[in-house]
Amino acid sequence: MTTASPGFPDVSLSTERLVLRPFEEADVPALAEMMNDELVVTWTAVPQPYTEEEARAWVADHAPTERTAGRGLDFAVAEFLTQRLVGVVRLAGTDWRVRSTELSYIVAPWARGEGYASEAALATARWLFDDQKFERIEIRTAADNTASQQVAQKIGCISEGVLRNACIARARTEDGGWTEVRTDFIVWSLLPEDLEGVGDPLAGDGGYSSFPDWN
Repeated sequence: MTTASPGFPDVSLSTERLVLRPFEEADVPALAEMMNDELVVTWTAVPQPYTEEEARAWVADHAPTERTAGRGLDFAVAEFLTQRLVGVVRLAGTDWRVRSTELSYIVAPWARGEGYASEAALATARWLFDDQKFERIEIRTAADNTASQQVAQKIGCISEGVLRNACIARARTEDGGWTEVRTDFIVWSLLPEDLEGVGDPLAGDGGYSSFPDWN
């Protein structure tokens, strides 16, 4: 038996320092710049180079379609005071019958070390569990991506094991280009009861997880 997807609501969330909201046309330049960052390219499947045209198509078409279809949800993460775009939180691979989804995150280079990834991820998890009645959140981090693993640990995730050779990362070549390299995925899970006793994590983190199938 399958459960029809109800779709995700068009919603905004807020924390002490951040606003998580739908993407807007004005976010396109900052989004494109973020997606061309060295570490984002290394640990994600974002096309390279990532142009403003691609960012605009994603904001205007891809992200809204995923939300209404119930497959996923993309939050623009902005500073509450300045409204500057600091990152992205993404839900994908949603299973409405199991009430499970995969969460990933990216933080802009200038905003790393401020705890934004864990703050945004925790706010999203609480909303999923409390308001949307989800029962499981999954995060996948590349084996060498320690910054992303720290985010998962800060919000209470439990490491479930390793998917061997399941991740394709990227590394710089001698001529300055990129080459694909295989590595392992570490799988983390978060259940509603795992959030008991988890405070608001404000310590620094790097903040970039797998972001598979960006387009």
